[in-house]
Amino acid sequence: MRKLETIFYISVIIIFYTYIGYAALLYIIAAFLRTVRTKQNEIVFTPSLTLIVSAYNEENCMEEKIQNSLALDYPAGSLHFIFVTDGSDDRTPAIVANYPQIKLLHAPERNGKTAAIDRAMREVRTDIVVFSDANTLLNHDALLHIGRHYADKKTGAVAGEKRVDITGISDAVSGEGFYWRYESMLKRSESVLYSVIGAAGELFSIRTALYESPPADTIVDDLVISMKIAGKGYRIRYEPLAYATEKVSASVSEERKRKVRIAAGGIQAMLRLPFLLLPFPQPLLWFEYISHRVLRWMVTPYLLIVVFLLNNWLVYWHNAKGLTVILLFAQFIFYAIALAGYLFQKKQLRFRLFFLPYYFCLMNYGMIEGILRYLFGRQTVSWEKAVRR
Repeated sequence: MRKLETIFYISVIIIFYTYIGYAALLYIIAAFLRTVRTKQNEIVFTPSLTLIVSAYNEENCMEEKIQNSLALDYPAGSLHFIFVTDGSDDRTPAIVANYPQIKLLHAPERNGKTAAIDRAMREVRTDIVVFSDANTLLNHDALLHIGRHYADKKTGAVAGEKRVDITGISDAVSGEGFYWRYESMLKRSESVLYSVIGAAGELFSIRTALYESPPADTIVDDLVISMKIAGKGYRIRYEPLAYATEKVSASVSEERKRKVRIAAGGIQAMLRLPFLLLPFPQPLLWFEYISHRVLRWMVTPYLLIVVFLLNNWLVYWHNAKGLTVILLFAQFIFYAIALAGYLFQKKQLRFRLFFLPYYFCLMNYGMIEGILRYLFGRQTVSWEKAVRR
């Protein structure tokens, strides 16, 4: 029984650390560093930029994306555009072709986003590359906020903020918006401590000279591209004043689809970036990577199951008392609320309080499913995109 209790409480501590402890520790450290470091004056630095947008069958939003891109505030002559529409068999290529300011790359074959990005990179002649998804809109001065970070030669990449518009949304997918607010808080603190762990593909940038072509079957290109740069000793900065806004997923099933793909890409990236699992020569990067990615993707989804089963075993078969009973009761309450959220979603009832635990469970289920899909070779690089509202 002692061994079971030890395993149980260690598992509880790891879960707590993954979702609460790491965030709290980061917040405290970042707050301290902000007070002891001299605050730099706001600088103006506008290196030459190329905005790359990879799109597959995005005719419904392409016109709006183009108008948004062309209206971005940046010095004339320093901003260039490349839109890749490989594999699109709708009006997406034709819409882009109407704008001579944009270089259109189109091929009838669909080889995945990574191959499209790699092809576009061969056309880049600017110092910096900014990547953005077709279904997101950037704030007017986003590129100015991104560009200034590159005045620091140690900066190899800059991650913008992803925002999910949940205005007027009160069903289960509203959890996506809360999740990304939590992610943004982590990235903001990580940037102060050392480096952001991965950049969201909705908006991130890199020094062109540091780009290293990932394998064509890479599932999560943004993570692999950015972390390879971090592995070279450069830092990934976070810029919350540069943000990309996208609509919330159309349904819970669509959001699960995204989580499965991200999890499959996460384990693929871990296997292909083994240097990140070693504490040296960059111990802070290792600390952030293990805490933010490895534990959340590879450990805690399974520990949640282990903790629930062990907790029941200890209470009902070994008559454990005290904190063990309290933790079991708390789990029953939490999962009951999650189940209620699932049932309310099925009945299209709007009770946001119940949807956050449901979204948490959905997210961890997606992690497990995604890892299994990758291990059994069922996750392809050309994935079915999630539908947005």
